[in-house]
Amino acid sequence: MAKEEQPEEEEVIEKLVEKITGLAAAIGKLPSLSPSPEVNALFTELGHLEAHYSDVLAAHDNPLDHLALFPYFNNYIQLAQLEYALLARHLPAAPPPSRLAFLGSGPLPLSSLVLAARHLPAASFHNYDICADANRRASRLVRADRDLSARMAFHTSDVAHVTTDLAAYDVVFLAALVGMAAEEKARMVEHLGKHMAPGAALVVRSAHGARGFLYPVVDPEEIRRGGFDVLAVHHPEGEVINSVIIARKPPVAAAALEGGDAHAHGHGAVVSRPCQRCEMEARAHQKMEDMSAMEKLPSS
Repeated sequence: MAKEEQPEEEEVIEKLVEKITGLAAAIGKLPSLSPSPEVNALFTELGHLEAHYSDVLAAHDNPLDHLALFPYFNNYIQLAQLEYALLARHLPAAPPPSRLAFLGSGPLPLSSLVLAARHLPAASFHNYDICADANRRASRLVRADRDLSARMAFHTSDVAHVTTDLAAYDVVFLAALVGMAAEEKARMVEHLGKHMAPGAALVVRSAHGARGFLYPVVDPEEIRRGGFDVLAVHHPEGEVINSVIIARKPPVAAAALEGGDAHAHGHGAVVSRPCQRCEMEARAHQKMEDMSAMEKLPSS
């Protein structure tokens, strides 16, 4: 019976891949990603595809064993590795970040899943999305995994209304599609600058060059105006589409850092000594070597 169903499943997946490719091509032909009926319609349809794949995965006994069914899963693996390595290089911490937030996680929170499973096995991840249905779908993906279900939380909220909770995170990720227009993104960054903890890191996904037709381009100056120090702007090559901006909300007075480790007010990030920074970089480089040795996942 299983053998008879296999071709049908492969046919469905092939059609979905064609659909995603067609949407990407249509988005790439748009003159601008500023809000408009055409832009909104295409990204809404793309969101429906993510919801569909979330449902496909949730139908399995352990959804996390089947993430490779999503055609671009390898892109998320590489993007998470890149972001982790950049954080380790530019914002070392001892111990590594323990509480992270992902803003705009959607029904298929692959970034959080990959980071939690492969890079930060002791950290908790708080996923924020304005859509309750997206969070319902996302939460089903971790239900069978005792470890990740305990470390993953899903919050239905407009991030613009989240204030004091933001101070609890060592690292905040801002998804590429949260704030499509430049003005929206600037307001969001300013909001984060007001409410994140001093010393905490902000990871902003952007785009560069022709890839700006697929995702909004974020000006690093907007990050600075929002109250952050921009530490790195990385434009990857190859399969990874998103550019990555690493920023930090300035820590409390420099005097507080004398004598080694120092904590910001409340749940602020920890700033480590140089030797601990080296340890984090060494771990990141080891992970990069491990990744380069891995074979690419077989296409679905």
